[in-house]
Amino acid sequence: MALSYKARRRWSLVILLIGLPAYIVLAVSLVNWLGELPRWVQLPLYVVLGFAWILPFKFVFLGVGKADPDADGPPPGGN
Repeated sequence: MALSYKARRRWSLVILLIGLPAYIVLAVSLVNWLGELPRWVQLPLYVVLGFAWILPFKFVFLGVGKADPDADGPPPGGN
């Protein structure tokens, strides 16, 4: 089932305001649970974890920054 533009905007806001901070806490906890790692291992691990949260939610964020394709009339702020 495809999400509407408004639903994707709402879900993207929920993901960014609630899901992302929770994921950051989870990622830092995971790295701390692994124990004391050298900095050259920690940096790539944090980079991979930093991009990993995007993959399951990519479809939600696609096109959210663009004008609503279902809206009638000119886009807001247009000339």
